[in-house]
Amino acid sequence: AEVEIDPETGETAVVGYATVNDFGVLVNPMLVAGQAHGGIAQGIGQALYERVAYSEEGQLLSGSYQDYCLPRAGDLPDFGFLSRPSPCATNALGAKGVGEAGCSGSLPALANATIDALRSRGVTELDMPYSPARVWSALNNKSGSDSIS
Repeated sequence: AEVEIDPETGETAVVGYATVNDFGVLVNPMLVAGQAHGGIAQGIGQALYERVAYSEEGQLLSGSYQDYCLPRAGDLPDFGFLSRPSPCATNALGAKGVGEAGCSGSLPALANATIDALRSRGVTELDMPYSPARVWSALNNKSGSDSIS
């Protein structure tokens, strides 16, 4: 993953992303790529945007898509996708699971890319999600707490 961060706003943009996996025999390569892309988009959402927020009284504050941000197509880069298959030996098709690969790999990839981008400004750790408010606070040595972001 490659990210760029605007230090004035804390906005993090994913500008590049490549993935290489072993999904075994690709019965339908287009569907496999689509599942991987969907998982990566889900991971980008979790890493950069999604946060469930509650008031001190326990009231849900992020109960609608106006308050709970999800990535849109314009928030996602073109994904590089390669498969280096080795057929699965435990089924006749030689296929392997696909659905979880994009999401489980994207979270550490985005965490590493984000911290790498922030390191030159003295930020060496930050909790997800990397919302603009949280990133801006870290860059400006604030508490890093945010309400809904």
